[in-house]
Amino acid sequence: MPGNRRLPLVHRLPGEMDVDGSSADPLARDKALALVEAVLLIADEPLPMRKIVQAAGLPDTAAARRLLKRLQEHYDADGSAFELEELAGGFQLMTRPEYHRWLTSVRKSQQELRLTGPGRETLAIIAYRQPIMRADIEAIRGVHCGEVLRLLMEKGLVKIVGRDDSLGRPVLYGTTKRFLQVFGLKSLKDLPNAEAMGRPQ
Repeated sequence: MPGNRRLPLVHRLPGEMDVDGSSADPLARDKALALVEAVLLIADEPLPMRKIVQAAGLPDTAAARRLLKRLQEHYDADGSAFELEELAGGFQLMTRPEYHRWLTSVRKSQQELRLTGPGRETLAIIAYRQPIMRADIEAIRGVHCGEVLRLLMEKGLVKIVGRDDSLGRPVLYGTTKRFLQVFGLKSLKDLPNAEAMGRPQ
């Protein structure tokens, strides 16, 4: 090609600069953005803002938030399979829901989190009533739930959060950060309204 002609965008290297020093690729990552993306890529759980700031060497949380917003805009603009989710008090790179069935077919060996009916029921009671004693859970369900509680704790969805002041100081149960992560919640405030769900349509 003539020396005064630039290569079409599709043939340029990622991050290649124009004559004026600006990036030829609107989706190019500068060093700071690339570093934030790399930090998120290796994290297996949502990263709090302070950890992102620390790991990427950013000046403050405002800078981190601006970079996270730019990163999400890049993913939206180029039709990426990734999206940036804010959940469980942090940020995590996730694959978009429309790719779920292909990913699970590739990773058949990975067991999905499956809960029985009693497990879901017990978990819902804990989520909405926490901190709650086992006796109160059993009073609501009408059955013993020791084994179900044990399984929920093994799955990392429920934990002991303290002790009640009543006789014998029984333990109190609550949900974990993993619970928020699994159900895609930023915080417990994002739980659906229980009363609204129970109203007849």
